[in-house]
Amino acid sequence: MTASLLAGAAAGIAAAVQAGTATAVALVAESFRRGREVNAGRDGLNAFVSSDEDLSRALAASAPCGGPLAGVPVAIKDNIATTYLTTSCGSKMLQGYVSPFEATAARKLREAGAVLIGKTTMDEFGMGSSTEHCAFGSAKNPIDPTRVPGGSSGGSAVAVAAGICPIALGSETGGSVRQPAAFCGIVGVKPTYGRVSRFGLVAFASSLDHVGVFGRTVDDAALALEVIAGPDTAHDATSAVRESPALRHVARDLEAMIIGLPREYFPASLSAEMRDRCDRAIAALRARGAEIRHVSLPNTALAIPAYYIIAPAECAANLARFDGVRYGVRIDGDGLVGMYEATRSGGFGAEVTRRILLGTYVLSAGYYDAYYRKAMQVRERIRQDFAAVFASGVHALFTPTTPTPAFRFGERSDPYAMYLSDIFTVTANLAELPAMSLPIGRVTGLPVGGQVIAPKFAEADMFRVAYALEAELGQAAHR
Repeated sequence: MTASLLAGAAAGIAAAVQAGTATAVALVAESFRRGREVNAGRDGLNAFVSSDEDLSRALAASAPCGGPLAGVPVAIKDNIATTYLTTSCGSKMLQGYVSPFEATAARKLREAGAVLIGKTTMDEFGMGSSTEHCAFGSAKNPIDPTRVPGGSSGGSAVAVAAGICPIALGSETGGSVRQPAAFCGIVGVKPTYGRVSRFGLVAFASSLDHVGVFGRTVDDAALALEVIAGPDTAHDATSAVRESPALRHVARDLEAMIIGLPREYFPASLSAEMRDRCDRAIAALRARGAEIRHVSLPNTALAIPAYYIIAPAECAANLARFDGVRYGVRIDGDGLVGMYEATRSGGFGAEVTRRILLGTYVLSAGYYDAYYRKAMQVRERIRQDFAAVFASGVHALFTPTTPTPAFRFGERSDPYAMYLSDIFTVTANLAELPAMSLPIGRVTGLPVGGQVIAPKFAEADMFRVAYALEAELGQAAHR
């Protein structure tokens, strides 16, 4: 009974706990049993960097049983602070670090009755698109363990896709929830910037960072976002003073809605198979009553170059705090400067080091105007592109989430080729818009996702499109 319940919807799990036909403790035990099962053998998925079954059972025993997530096992990305498991950010720099405070999103899950089962594998400090840049080993795609699960929130996507838990938290700076959701065949949501508090999220690039959610279904993701969204001005100066919207009871048809197809997201280089799955999804949107309109976002081609100037610049500033003095690892060196050098060289991995160096360069005297200021001007143009399209009457946009399905480990050793994995996702972060990915089919047996992007704070419209698309595609979304 518990096993079948864990495989179902989060709302169903909570209802069973509320009714007394299931217990949070039994659900946690089943979640850990499933975790051991998928981690057995050579192809173990390595979804978690830390977990403690006894701790999770204790948390389950004291969890509120009347909340909207009563008894639901959840996983949390390892850069979201908890006081009861380590927050290492996938890095040797913070190995063994336990936060003295709890992230707002984690607290809201706990108060809603959810039970933490572990902290998930991630690219170090959120810098990567494959979870290959984790100091504690990569997570593996549950559909094909020879392939990456995406990143940087790969472990959270794996935990949900492998049936360990129905809901997980991730974080996004340029697509780190939506891309792994697409690669693993589940739903991933990035809300509007400010919709969910960033308090307790270890900063990578503060103007781009978001806390996001994974769910096996659109409804799972909607329920999780309803719980964690809302103002938190006491802790987060960027938190929006807006109450969280109802997302689970939106209309399931698309009558009178206009869905835009940005031509820049359907380039000639997009494979025939990917185009076919997108065409099926577009037909499904029409079948649900939507009007389809072709639109243009002309500055899209500049998004990747702008992102990889702005994000490293902010990263260089944020990660300066990890110096071996206040917290984290300390590696002795020759004097104070030697200690700084040894700590940062030994504590940070190659990808983090690369981005710190790039960010420091573009912020340096003589280069700030040529690079960082120019990138910020491009960011504003990208925002204006979206604003013009939505002002024209378009309610939401539909695009592919990624150009390809999941790639093999080691296949993209060139950093720029890896960065292009996020070519369809970074624009929503630059423009601070809500966006989500949901399954629309398979290519060569691997899941691919369709992306829905909406105007700022229009998550309800975004979920309306997603619910309709999921219902119309049905089993075809998983074939």
